[in-house]
Formats: sequence, structure tokens, C-alpha cells
Amino acid sequence: MASDRLMQIRHYLYLNGMTGVHDLAREVDASLATIRRDLQRLEKQGIISRTHGGAALADSVDREVAFETRENQALDHKRAIADAAFQRLKRGSAVFFDAGTTVLQLARRLRIDPIPVTVFSNNITVSETLSGIDGVEMILLGGRLRHANRSLVGILAEQAIENLWFDQVFLGTSAVQTDGTISTPDSEEATLNAAMMRRTEECFLLTDSTKFGRRSTYRVGHLDQVSCVFTDTELDDAQVLALREHGHTIVLASHSAAS
Repeated sequence: MASDRLMQIRHYLYLNGMTGVHDLAREVDASLATIRRDLQRLEKQGIISRTHGGAALADSVDREVAFETRENQALDHKRAIADAAFQRLKRGSAVFFDAGTTVLQLARRLRIDPIPVTVFSNNITVSETLSGIDGVEMILLGGRLRHANRSLVGILAEQAIENLWFDQVFLGTSAVQTDGTISTPDSEEATLNAAMMRRTEECFLLTDSTKFGRRSTYRVGHLDQVSCVFTDTELDDAQVLALREHGHTIVLASHSAAS
């Protein structure tokens, strides 16, 4: 419970900035004495900066918490999508899991029900999740650490991709534009993901419905390059129909079925 409360405090400070002790206590339903002890602990860890009567995140952890916040958004939908995509994993195959938070849920699904696969990834959390799992060989790419996504990107990662071939790639995204373009806000992430799409037999896109109709700066690829799109049942019926009319295969995952 203490670890959950500390996470709540971190997320609240990320979303709201400098916050008073009384407000934090009310937000996480804890006593003032408990909150003060929690803040002392977080300060010793270098996670927060304390002021008289309040606290804020230390600048160095803003990006890390940003990843944690995104990881927990639409979590039921992400787990349902991951559960549906898990059914397509091939035993004995070489697969790539990218740095998307929905793909991370697929890694967690594989952890609780492992099958023999070799997983390549550029995401530190994916590698931690699958480390030491019987039957799963986990290979982490090298590269420059992008803190916002806990991902490894850049020329070293790109060179590694060009020397590999995958049976399957499982890809997340920040945006699926109305013209079918898959895009992301980071140029190096876009370049690396585009390379993944070129180096595979099958590419699966795992994304919750909120990403459709969005725009982002850097092009990764197009839905025409994707074997199947896994999303949730909140996707608008008109969008589903339009995607299918353009020949795209869509799987709509219900979180009630995955629970």
C-alpha cells in the first residue's frame, strides 16, 4: 500500500505541479504525518523537491513519470488489446516488441503465460518484464536512452535492426492519422519503428482507440504495411467501417473479455 501511495503522489505532482501537504493528504487519503514521511522518502530518493508546506517533482524525473502516467492511461483497454494480440504470437519465433505502452502490456501477458519465443526490444521496461522467464530469450538493443519512453534509439539501434529479420513485429503508436499514416512525436523513434516495419514478415499495430484521428510530427509508416490492427471497442463504428473498406484487418478487443 505504501508503494501504491508513493506512486499516487508522484503522478499527482506530475499532473499538478507544486502541491501543498494538506492537498496531497486529501488526494491519497492519508494522514499528514504519513504524507510527510512519504515526502521525506521521495526526497531522499531524489524524486521530489520539498518546500515549506508542499512538494514538487524534481526536474530529473519528469520524463520518467510521464512514461508511468501514459502506461496507466486506458489500462483496461490496453490489457484487452494485448490479450488479443497474444493469441497471434508464434511459438519458436523471433519477435520485436517496440517501446509503446500497449506493447508493454503484451510483454506482461507473455510473462504470466510464457511460450518459447525470442523477443527483441528497444524498451528497458519490456526487457525487465521478460528477464529470466523460462522459454523466453530476451534481447535488448543498444542505443541512446530516450527517457520519455524508456527506449533506446539512434544510430546504434538502427544498425542493429538492419542486421536482423523478425517473424513478427508488435508496434505501438502515438497517432493514426485519417489518411492511414502512423506517426510519432520523436524523429529517432520514428526512424527506428520504420526500420522495424521493413524487417518483418508480419507487423501488428497495437493501439487504443483514442489514437485514431490524431496527428503527430514524424511519419513511421502506413496502415497498408500492417497485417492487423488491434484496438478497443470504443473505436467509432464509422471509423471501423472506413478502415475495413480500405482493406485493413481490425480486431476490436473488449476489456470485459480479457478480465
